[in-house]
Amino acid sequence: MFRGSLVALITPFRNGEVEETAFQELVTWQIEQGTHGFVPCGTTGESPALHDDEARRIIQLCVEVAKGRAPVIAGTGTNSTDHTIVLTRQAKEAGADAALIVCPYYNKPTQEGLFQHFKAVHDAVDLPIIIYNIPGRSAVDMTNATMARLAKLPNIIGVKDATNDLARPLRMRSEIGTGFCLLSGEDATAVAYLAQGGDGCISVTANVAPRLCSEMHEAWQRGNVKTVREINERLIPLHDALFAETSPAPVKYAASLLGRCTAEVRQPLWAIMPETQQKVQQAMRGAGLLN
Repeated sequence: MFRGSLVALITPFRNGEVEETAFQELVTWQIEQGTHGFVPCGTTGESPALHDDEARRIIQLCVEVAKGRAPVIAGTGTNSTDHTIVLTRQAKEAGADAALIVCPYYNKPTQEGLFQHFKAVHDAVDLPIIIYNIPGRSAVDMTNATMARLAKLPNIIGVKDATNDLARPLRMRSEIGTGFCLLSGEDATAVAYLAQGGDGCISVTANVAPRLCSEMHEAWQRGNVKTVREINERLIPLHDALFAETSPAPVKYAASLLGRCTAEVRQPLWAIMPETQQKVQQAMRGAGLLN
């Protein structure tokens, strides 16, 4: 079971190339700051803009640094079932502990199409799978009924839920049971998601505030609601700033302020506007992350 603060890792670039040293230093820093798990090559890692060999290398680099100290959940989802199988096999060979697979974007498959897509990957690769349900970007929403069907397959173990429907975790617990891992995909509502039965959050904000994110989840697990509330209130302006423009451009800019990487993104993404830069700077200072 995955729980706590899992970081949706950014992919550092320099002059169009993956900056491997910066990536491994980022993972090392995350471990030192208490992060509970890693998600390389997800959409925050700009997976649609990565070549397959780059994705393979990034997962290998993450596994090398993690060394079993925290799980590695590799993003392998695409809008092609065959390609998703290829990438999931690649992730398993690279040593990933699980795969995060997004609902196929743009295609808008039916609920039966979604079931058959995930079943095909499940049957082709022996690796635990977390469903990534993000209708705002994929244009398709997996229902709880479809998820309950998939949860009967032994290697479909959980969901990253980015629907922002805070009734869903409670209903999923009721319909699917306690063995299914429920991870929020929305930083701003992660605490509310925990209160409704969630296990953790795959976080964008953790790229730049890993200690605060991990401490908040650990406080929740101890039942220290006062500390959870204090950290959550401290982080909410940062959550908002990091989504003021299309992610991950704002969080890569924030990471550049910390000297963790450049702010470079791959097209069709683009650098954030000056007013957004100012908003990110203010939120970082407010959270105590910049002097």
